[in-house]
Amino acid sequence: MIQTKRTDDLPAGGARADACVCEPRSGDPKRSGSSTPEGNVNVVDGFPHEVREIEQVWIPMRDGCRLAARLWLPDEVQRVPAPAIIEYIPYGKRIGTRDRDEAMHRWFAGHGIAAVRIDLRGSGESEGVLRDEYLQEEQEDGVEAIRWVAAQPWCTGAVGLIGKSWGGFNALQIAARRPPELRGIVTVCSTDDRYTDDVHYMGGCLLNDNLWWGATFFQLVAQPPDPELVGSNWRNMWLERLKAAEPHPVRWLQHPLADAYWKQGSVREDYGAIACPVFAVGGWADGYTNAIPRLLSGLRVPCRGLIGPWGHAYPHDASPGPSIGFLQEALLWWRSCLGEANGHSRPGGGEPTPQVLLGEVEPRYRVWMPESVPAGFRGDRPGRWVAEARWPTPRIENRVFRLAPERLGETAASARLVVASPQTTGRASGGWLVAGLRDQREDDAHSVCFDSEPLVERLEILGGPEVKIVVASDRPAAFLVARLCDVSPEGSSTRVSYGVLNLTHHAGHETCQPLEPGRPVEVTVRLKDVAHAFPPGHRIRLALSNACWPLLWPSPEPVRLTVFTERSTFSLPVRPPDPNDSHLRAFAPPEQARASEWSPVTEGGYERQVETDPLSHDFVIRTRSGFDEHGGVALSRLEVAGNIEGGDATIVELRIHPQDPLRARASMVQRTELRRGTWRVSVETEIQIACTKTEFVVAARLDAWEGGDRVFHRSWDERVPRLGL
Repeated sequence: MIQTKRTDDLPAGGARADACVCEPRSGDPKRSGSSTPEGNVNVVDGFPHEVREIEQVWIPMRDGCRLAARLWLPDEVQRVPAPAIIEYIPYGKRIGTRDRDEAMHRWFAGHGIAAVRIDLRGSGESEGVLRDEYLQEEQEDGVEAIRWVAAQPWCTGAVGLIGKSWGGFNALQIAARRPPELRGIVTVCSTDDRYTDDVHYMGGCLLNDNLWWGATFFQLVAQPPDPELVGSNWRNMWLERLKAAEPHPVRWLQHPLADAYWKQGSVREDYGAIACPVFAVGGWADGYTNAIPRLLSGLRVPCRGLIGPWGHAYPHDASPGPSIGFLQEALLWWRSCLGEANGHSRPGGGEPTPQVLLGEVEPRYRVWMPESVPAGFRGDRPGRWVAEARWPTPRIENRVFRLAPERLGETAASARLVVASPQTTGRASGGWLVAGLRDQREDDAHSVCFDSEPLVERLEILGGPEVKIVVASDRPAAFLVARLCDVSPEGSSTRVSYGVLNLTHHAGHETCQPLEPGRPVEVTVRLKDVAHAFPPGHRIRLALSNACWPLLWPSPEPVRLTVFTERSTFSLPVRPPDPNDSHLRAFAPPEQARASEWSPVTEGGYERQVETDPLSHDFVIRTRSGFDEHGGVALSRLEVAGNIEGGDATIVELRIHPQDPLRARASMVQRTELRRGTWRVSVETEIQIACTKTEFVVAARLDAWEGGDRVFHRSWDERVPRLGL
């Protein structure tokens, strides 16, 4: 199973519940359409329509470049055209997301909607090179692809876009360009703001996931096309990609502020540009949740928001569960936006009318309200579905707590509390994309904590908690991390939400203003949007730290923050009970089509080591995944793609010293191998990031082999100034 991909297509439900940042598993089909670990996806073989599949078609672009696409068409399209949906991503339709694509798009075609899976320019079998995320060129290509699909004789002219993560991003971005043929989108696990809510920066702080995704993207753009589909030109296409490849974290480090680079592709800059209906979907266990309530607030088109308990996956094949019949929900949405081909009847006369999904009857915002669970809990999240008819809603009321030493209460108390966390604080929280339920007491012990009295009544929240706080720093650059925790009567602490802020951004993310040591500043830290039910007897905890490894790259110096409690508050968005919740329409059970299966050639493994180096006293997280017992890359075979064999392997190391932030190190090595008969290629990439007080130091290399011959090598040694980071 080829695994050179973004966090887009982690195994169903995302990475291990206890994984830290930069720990993608190998040995799993990360772009898979396979069922959840609980195996609760119903695989369907029979559909209302027979499906015709076309492995490869070319879509011409304005400059002569051709994009590669795979089609699933209802059998009647030669006689009765159908509406079409497009998924447009860079992970390789031939093998990269093949099984996942089949499970979803074959299902849609079987229900009367043509499905088109397109490789971005420079990825998979598409021509050209892929130089960066979300370029204007990508959006322009997408508009042309929509126009081409709409003009095909098998299409009614009505087109939709669907995508998760990258595909969810460009669905929003292309919608903002208003192609007239685009009648609606489904955007899953994405964002409207590339700076504040993507894998690079959070609250103006550098996320370590920036390295992981950057290293993965570096590997992705260096992959060759399949000679079986593109012919003898495959080698020239591959060499062109290799020559254009670069270590992307360098570019992203060069843009530490919310500048024009990030605003391009952030539809939050102009919600009015989007004119078609939007269905925005996410999961509380994913990194991408804040955009959904913002889209509901900002868009002026029919819009529906849905957030479940899931991780970074489509909701029909996600964990933690319960998963839902997402494909059925999407089908209703498509029929409401795109219409149906003449003669295509809607199965099951009791289903809602199309207008229900456009918000005329269906609540605008529907979310899973999780119950409190013990730290370390695994499996489906207990809870229930709740909904708001509109968002924002006046039903949500902020409950404001005032800070006092060790206490959240109704009255203020004057105190000066020092926050000076070891650099290892955060190890119980993990990374940005991974939302586990580890016990937070280890991190709480290195934080300044404020606890409420035990709750007398159940308390449910929905929205983004906020800390308004006055702090002073003894250094010109400092971070503040705020965690909301649910503390059980037994004392275990479970993280509910969190937020971070680079205090040099106290005037906004577009400027960096060094702090004047000792001078108090008033700032607001908005925590991630969340739903949660606190039971009676539990306490609400606000924990403050100024380090969070491995989530954040540390500030340049050890910092002591002073919190002025009498001028600081913490507010929770309290949602009162709504009897209408018990009457919500039930979701159908999850299902998908049958997909191609990879068969193992050699078995891969996963190893994770967490230790304190006895010599350096560094805290080290080291993972090794995708290697067979002999140290080679574990391979799997896909017979339907010409008996191609492939696999990838990864080594990741994260290192930090408890007292010295300049000892921070992060590295990632990836190797991918592909072979069919005498055709054998492999690509190996490596990126290492270190720092001085004033610079980031990035070393990278790229090597590629054809057979036993190395056909490409390049190395980089880059330095990027630290601006408040």
